[in-house]
Amino acid sequence: MPAPVLDAKTLEALVSAAVAAPSIHNTQPWRFRLDPATRVIEVHAAPERALRLADPTGRALHISVGGAVFNLRVAAAHFGWEPVLRLLPRPADPGLLAAVRLAGPPRAAGTDRADLYEAVWQRHSSRLPFSDTPVPDAVLAELVAAARTEGAELRLPGPAESARVLALTSEAEQRNTGEPGRRTETRSWITEPGEGPYGIPSRALGPQDAAARMPMRDFSGHPLRQHQETAPFEEHPRLAVLTTRHDRRVDWLRAGQALEHVLLVLTAHGLRASLLHQPMEWADLRWLLRDPQSEVCSPQMLIRIGYGPQGPATPRRPAAETLAEEKGLPHPATRAR
Repeated sequence: MPAPVLDAKTLEALVSAAVAAPSIHNTQPWRFRLDPATRVIEVHAAPERALRLADPTGRALHISVGGAVFNLRVAAAHFGWEPVLRLLPRPADPGLLAAVRLAGPPRAAGTDRADLYEAVWQRHSSRLPFSDTPVPDAVLAELVAAARTEGAELRLPGPAESARVLALTSEAEQRNTGEPGRRTETRSWITEPGEGPYGIPSRALGPQDAAARMPMRDFSGHPLRQHQETAPFEEHPRLAVLTTRHDRRVDWLRAGQALEHVLLVLTAHGLRASLLHQPMEWADLRWLLRDPQSEVCSPQMLIRIGYGPQGPATPRRPAAETLAEEKGLPHPATRAR
């Protein structure tokens, strides 16, 4: 079977799938470049959209880009290519985080679910309350296997460990809201309709937990959220801690791919998820999220999983613009209100 043709429409679909990935505060810290001669799509960091205080090392940026890379792989396979991935392919160019060559057709039948491409367009974070309906063990096992496929581990803490993890998340949230610089940085990414394709629309923030069990990120001090509503969240949240063995840049990119693989699989099962990144933003709290039974473990993301409403989606920059030459984009905090 001959390889498919890479025309403009297909290229736009590939990149649209990539940019549908989640990113911290919906910063979308990526840009793409195609080498037509080799059919290689390069994925570059967009450092102007990095979070200086919440993510000083760029770990969350790499995880975000890793998610985009996984979606690009899923889309390439959907259109009939074998995606050949190289992470950090050019040491002299640290901003080039990944390269995906569209080889093909695939040499063997894929082992991924056939519905992951459809899930790319359905998946988005839900900051709304979930039900207490338990997630089936078979689905949880599939999520663990999905993370492992990408070189990561997905730990499913029990009730006592979940309570400890939530306490660490609550501590991180209190620190974030109590430090003016971080509070300003986080809340500057809240947007209103018409303010552009980045950031989190205020309508997508969701309520706070009326019982104060679930430490969702607090935007109540922002002018758009002066009277943030409350609602009862699930009494027994299902949490998952995504970890890698090491903590290098390449591990962060692998963690991002594992995260998106997990998110797409749970989406295909009709589940929702939200990402609790707060404890990852403090070195001491992130260290405490390590598996008490493991000597080598680098936590990368805390995921809340459950059944519930889909919630509003966050916007994305059009694919054609992420392929265009960029002159730099202003931080949302600089926009006129």
